[in-house]
Amino acid sequence: MPQSHFVPVSIRNLCKSYGAFDALKNVSLGITAGEFVSVLGPSGSGKTTMLQLLGGFMRPTSGQIFFGDSDVTLQPPQKRDIGVVFQNYALFPHLSVAENIAFPLRARGISSSDCAKRVEIALATVELGGYGDRAIAALSGGQRQRVALARAIVFEPRLILMDEPLSALDKNLRETMQIELRKLHKQLGATIIYVTHDQREALTLSDRVAVMNGGEIVQIDTPKALYATPADHFVAGFVGESTLVPVQRVDGTVVAIGGQPLRTVRPLPCNAELFVALQSETLLPCAEGETDSSSNYLSGVVQDVLFQGESLRVTVHLTEQIEIALRIPSHRYNHIALPLPGQTIRMKIHLEDTIVVHKTASRINRAGS
Repeated sequence: MPQSHFVPVSIRNLCKSYGAFDALKNVSLGITAGEFVSVLGPSGSGKTTMLQLLGGFMRPTSGQIFFGDSDVTLQPPQKRDIGVVFQNYALFPHLSVAENIAFPLRARGISSSDCAKRVEIALATVELGGYGDRAIAALSGGQRQRVALARAIVFEPRLILMDEPLSALDKNLRETMQIELRKLHKQLGATIIYVTHDQREALTLSDRVAVMNGGEIVQIDTPKALYATPADHFVAGFVGESTLVPVQRVDGTVVAIGGQPLRTVRPLPCNAELFVALQSETLLPCAEGETDSSSNYLSGVVQDVLFQGESLRVTVHLTEQIEIALRIPSHRYNHIALPLPGQTIRMKIHLEDTIVVHKTASRINRAGS
């Protein structure tokens, strides 16, 4: 599938309202041709509403959608030349694998011989060569997902939309399919917009991630930048495993948690109400006498150590009111070196990982999912 076939997408001031209820609020977003963008947010954030508008399954209250130079805002789905992968796959159980994949080709009047060739190529692309005669009921969940992907790409659409396509899979298969989707995107060079509520999935798959809350995009960035420099307390709390702890401002580069100072390498936000986002993965236990100018240090009392397979989750009280968590690899050294519940633990966090964010105004009007 030639990369030149795929188009940039431009969303301009898009709104969707149901009476006084605003499901989408003045959303604008530009996506380059061949880019993989995930739309991430909790239930009720507006992400699925935006996908439905992009697919033409509903009309916006106001705003425009462009595919390249074409205004598709009012075009029906069948005129938009898009492939869609739904959460429930939407496969036809009475048709074979090949017949399911060929369905959009036949709907476009493609000849039988050309259909057969394209289906064979699509099956090979998703590594299901030889499965064309199989019944849908005979496939595993991961194989059905691949069939849905093959059907979405077989007619060479301009844009591929994916609505939580991996949510029905178990954890191991889901992670395997994430890697497969990355490989498929590199192979196709496709423009993909992918909706998910799973932040790890979004970070794994995407060139950029748009985080939504209350019908608005609150931040769009690369996965690394999103994780390291969240725009506000909502993004910091939603992306990664963070504990948001209120802090007192000391000066332009120092804040304090319960009297324990923390230095930052970035200027503090101007807002009065500040939080430090203590990510469980970036906090590390350390020796009592250790000092390093590149790190901040905190002390607390271990409350619990929870074994979770590949990692240990350590709950720590910084004060009676403030509880945080560390997540460290569960190898034998860490088991031996960790203080026991009730004992004091000293922790360090690199200056670059000391993230201070401001609190945004609460959004009273919840958006549709």
